[in-house]
Amino acid sequence: MPRRSFLAALGAGALGTGALLARNASAAPAARLDRIGLELYAVRKAMKENPEKTLAAIRAIGYTDVELLWSFKNFDRSTAQVKAALKAEGLTATSAHMAPETLLSEWSESLRTAKTLGHQYLVVPSLPSETKRSINAWKIWADRFNAAGEEARRAGIWLAFHNEPDHLRKVEGEIPLDVFLARTELKFVRFQLDVGNMLMGGGDPMDYLNRYKDRIGSFHLKNVVADRSKDTELGAGTFDLRAFLAAVPELAKKPCFVEQEGAADELASAKTNFEYLRGLSF
Repeated sequence: MPRRSFLAALGAGALGTGALLARNASAAPAARLDRIGLELYAVRKAMKENPEKTLAAIRAIGYTDVELLWSFKNFDRSTAQVKAALKAEGLTATSAHMAPETLLSEWSESLRTAKTLGHQYLVVPSLPSETKRSINAWKIWADRFNAAGEEARRAGIWLAFHNEPDHLRKVEGEIPLDVFLARTELKFVRFQLDVGNMLMGGGDPMDYLNRYKDRIGSFHLKNVVADRSKDTELGAGTFDLRAFLAAVPELAKKPCFVEQEGAADELASAKTNFEYLRGLSF
């Protein structure tokens, strides 16, 4: 082969290899949720009837993680009983919801309990009624979170706050959630973003993800009907969960919990939501 023809063929081969590599790169497998959790409030009626049977059903559906309800006294089960039930089913309780007053009484004991149950996060979902009238009450609670969060970090636990719909409704001209997040310290307090509650409160989950992505440690995944008046199955709602999850940095490190609050058949909806997320790529 003449030298000129050989070099041309070599160049064409290199270009072909480059194009193939580019195609392979663009065809990289889409991301999926490796672990899918369920907030036990979504199955609270079933848990009240029989916690152990319900945990077994949750695991049989395919969930790997649950978020406990300390605010429901773990459905009248002791710490030892809860730990045994989780172990028996192969479930991990990465976090729990608790009343805000927990921060003010026997907090050190609560942190020891969290360690025993394998929690990474203790989450407060709402604040007392005075915060509905006073923005200063939000600031007081933010300061309490900073103090309790500092102690929690020394114990290897994150204290976090979770948003409800009314946290976006102005109090004395200010948005309470923004005031709270601005006043709490990044190194001590995390934020659990509830996508559905954000939508029902009139907010934009993508906006809060972009503004507070350094604060967000976990998520509640729920979807809403068109008028945002209530939640519905994840695949039947109007919010683009695929695009949202694709935008979350280091998603694999951030627990995600399904929480559909108003389902007529709790376990059936939990199964439908799990199957939707298991099949979702982004």
